[in-house]
Amino acid sequence: MTVDALTDVAGLRVGHATRSGDGWLTGTTVVLAPEGGAVAAVDVRGGGPGTKETDALDPRNVVQKVDAVVLTGGSAYGLDAASGVMAWLEEQGRGVRVGPDPGHVVPVVPAACVFDLGRGGDFRARPDAATGRAAVEAAAASTRGAAVHEGCVGAGTGAVAGQLKGGVGTASAVLDSGVTVAALVVVNAAGSVLDPETGVLYGELFQGRVRYPEERVHEAARRRLAEVASKNAPPPLNTTLAVVATDADLTKAQVQKMAGTAHDGIARAVRPVHLLHDGDTVFALATGTRALDGDGPLALNDVLAAGADVVTRAIVRAVRAAGSVDGPGGVWPSYGELYGESSGQR
Repeated sequence: MTVDALTDVAGLRVGHATRSGDGWLTGTTVVLAPEGGAVAAVDVRGGGPGTKETDALDPRNVVQKVDAVVLTGGSAYGLDAASGVMAWLEEQGRGVRVGPDPGHVVPVVPAACVFDLGRGGDFRARPDAATGRAAVEAAAASTRGAAVHEGCVGAGTGAVAGQLKGGVGTASAVLDSGVTVAALVVVNAAGSVLDPETGVLYGELFQGRVRYPEERVHEAARRRLAEVASKNAPPPLNTTLAVVATDADLTKAQVQKMAGTAHDGIARAVRPVHLLHDGDTVFALATGTRALDGDGPLALNDVLAAGADVVTRAIVRAVRAAGSVDGPGGVWPSYGELYGESSGQR
């Protein structure tokens, strides 16, 4: 049984730590790999990334597997959340073995951040090591194949998408070969996820078979967005983050290719994308429990295509799951508030 989430890749777990209210609107999301780790890679396309340990994921370098990936709010300050995850992993004896004692490990914890500073009102309210520890503990406590909370949770708590509220979304697919491909996305884009002429989400236009909103609903939504834009300061920095994963047995170079092609899924759902004030980053993981269907290098193509597709679907789900925010840090209406059930897939 699948739950249409990143956790459909057997062994992966997801945990959120969320802070809201009293000046807070931020959080951290951790993807925890199974014991023994997962082959990992990254592809950074945005011009203003905030990351940690991404060089370790280069196929030319020594680290082959990681035990966790951290997605966090708080801009570069929020990368401190990875320290809490690293400490927890050390306590479990998980990481790169660097000495004769089983406890002599150095956990490699790649991380990336989104800009949400001040979205709750207090510029200094951002994730720290304790937030990261809370998120990884939540992941470890979850059951195998558990559903993943979406919307304004974890790293998506303070996320926005253009003038809309953003958040966390996830999706998965099972290929004819039996290989599973899945994604989790934090949508915090400078670009828009919404077609201004129709009110339909770009990601749903790509998926096809959409139902367009009534004209009166769309006009009311446009007026509301214009009103919000006149009051809110424009978001100075943004980022869309994703983790795309598979249970296929892939090399580190193949996993890096998967990270790169998964960016196509962002480009289908966010316009424009990969700008200088975005930090768009995709991590890719392969747990290696299922062989690719076919002996040649082209057997990877189905996995690559599915990775981009599930990223697009995850973005749509993030925006649809998000709730509106009206606070001291700004007013961010949700897609549901503006359009309700008047548009969507049939």
